[in-house]
Amino acid sequence: MSEPKAETSLSDPGMTARSVPSRRMRGEWLALGLSLLWLALVGMFWWLIPGAGGLSASSLVMTVVGIVLPVGMIWMAAVMARTAQEMRAEAQALKASLEAMRAAWATQGPLRSDAGQALEKKLDEVAIAARQAETALATFSSRRDHVAVQPSADRKAALVVPRSAPMVDDQPALALGTPAEDLAEPVSVADFIRAMQFPDNAEDKEGFRALRRALEDRTMAKLLRAAQDVLNLLAQDGIYMDDLKPDRARPELWRRFAKGERGREIAALGGVRDRSSLALTAGRMRTDTIFRDAAHHFLRQFDRTFTEFEQNATDQDVTELAETRTARAFMLLGRVTGTFD
Repeated sequence: MSEPKAETSLSDPGMTARSVPSRRMRGEWLALGLSLLWLALVGMFWWLIPGAGGLSASSLVMTVVGIVLPVGMIWMAAVMARTAQEMRAEAQALKASLEAMRAAWATQGPLRSDAGQALEKKLDEVAIAARQAETALATFSSRRDHVAVQPSADRKAALVVPRSAPMVDDQPALALGTPAEDLAEPVSVADFIRAMQFPDNAEDKEGFRALRRALEDRTMAKLLRAAQDVLNLLAQDGIYMDDLKPDRARPELWRRFAKGERGREIAALGGVRDRSSLALTAGRMRTDTIFRDAAHHFLRQFDRTFTEFEQNATDQDVTELAETRTARAFMLLGRVTGTFD
């Protein structure tokens, strides 16, 4: 039932386009006929009434106005009628175009549904992979296999090892009650930097090993969990650290930041220039209190941990750390919150 109706509506513009000129000509002929009729009546009035020709100047002007004004009104009405017909024809043509677009949209509906199903399937796959990665990250702190404690080639500690105060009587302290993390080997610089990058995929065994190793350290675990929360929240808005290409800052700027310097002098640390990511993050900071709290907590943890890391790190170590996903999140959030202003 709907197809014949669509065909009829689509054929209306052609019929209207053909009828508009004929209606336009009829209106002009009618206006011309009325004008001639009026002029004929005026002529008959002058011809039949005696003494009509003897008029003064003012009377002559009024007479001319009385003759010309009706003719002008007749043609003004004809022009207005012509304009109304053209507008009506354009409205009908626009209506027909909309109906044609609606019909084409309905015809392409199955194609769009197929594409939507494919996109939805892809999004489901991404969501499953994200849940698997999150589950794996949640189990890092509880796994203590031999791979997790495998030392890296670089034995230099990533963070400054706090020294306990010596005993007054110089007696050796008993090992009773000593935390296991105090007896474990310190996390190396290489493992810490690799953990800050997070595993690239499920097959990244070295990344998982370094992350498990870093999560055994209390200070590093606080930073990594805060970074994981921030990265997950940013991913909800489609912001991924691999897509950001921040400007590189010199290692001495990072060291000045670690020593407490703030302001314009270290503004180069906020090297993220992606406008969409900055705008989305700034909007989220204003409207989402959970995101805002997580971001500030992450910035504090990064500040504290990097202050310790900088003391043992070389310029090359600092440069490599600045390339990690955690450091890029710090650059993005630091610029949005005004840390480098």
